[in-house]
Amino acid sequence: MAKRRLTRQQQERISAIQERRRNKAQQQAEAALVASDSESHLEGTVVARHGQNLVITDPDGHYVHCLSRQNIGQVVCGDQVVWQPTQDDQGVVTAILPRRSALVRPNFSGEARALAANISQIVIVLAPEPPPSPYLVDQYLVAAEQIGVRTLIALNKRDLMDDGQMTAFNNTFGHYPGIGYPLIRISAKFEHGLDPLIDRLVDQTSILVGQSGVGKSSLVKALLPDIDIQIGRLSEASGQGRHTTSATTLYQLPSGGRLIDSPGVRSFRLGELSGEQLANGFIEFREFLGHCRFSNCSHRQEPGCALLAAVQAGHIHPQRLANYLHMAEGLPSQH
Repeated sequence: MAKRRLTRQQQERISAIQERRRNKAQQQAEAALVASDSESHLEGTVVARHGQNLVITDPDGHYVHCLSRQNIGQVVCGDQVVWQPTQDDQGVVTAILPRRSALVRPNFSGEARALAANISQIVIVLAPEPPPSPYLVDQYLVAAEQIGVRTLIALNKRDLMDDGQMTAFNNTFGHYPGIGYPLIRISAKFEHGLDPLIDRLVDQTSILVGQSGVGKSSLVKALLPDIDIQIGRLSEASGQGRHTTSATTLYQLPSGGRLIDSPGVRSFRLGELSGEQLANGFIEFREFLGHCRFSNCSHRQEPGCALLAAVQAGHIHPQRLANYLHMAEGLPSQH
């Protein structure tokens, strides 16, 4: 069903409500700092955010409920922050440390807002159903290149595929490892069937993306056998109850690494890009860009096109060029 567009009056009303809530939270944060007798400034990681309430890990790995000073900007899950302890074993976040990466999506006003920070790896989850889309995969890959993180493609539920289906899948997606994107096949139904994924999550801060129905939620539960314990600790620290975890949440993986689970990734798509940014998002194009006969080459049928020549020579997969051209049609400069 199409998303209902908000009227300007509705947007203004929502903005006013949010501003009142921010002001109230700011007053609470400032009051807590005034009442605090601690001058310590500690570093921590934001593991959950619910409205203006944050849960961070302290230097010993304990969860601490914090408020945030408004003038530091929006704090999101995964942020490294500076915080000051206050009374009742709580705290106030006073600064956000520089982000290495940020996953963003537009809000109701169309403004880009961070969803999670300091991700090092995006895992694109595919499954037999819904049918995997190379175009959607390429959208995710371009977006990952824009924020500078590694990408892993994971075919989930491989136990549901017969030899013919697997051959068809390999014919469609088998070229990605040659480009530089690892492709693994996993299944929770087999003993050690998730090991290829678990191995690649070690020492990374990962987030799972993919179409609804590919099994992301089931994977999260399988990867986190202690998820109920972690949720309980988060809920206790936040004081917000178990619905805290309806927001973006960072979990510790038992085998090492961290996993960010977020409902917002369902709408994670390409943001606004220039033609140059889009072309550079296809990493195997880079060595050929700038070598076309015409500087304004559209890479469709012009003579002397370096990308078309690379396709003919087998250096670029035809589907990748087709997907790039489809995405390029949607760029503002193309209208």
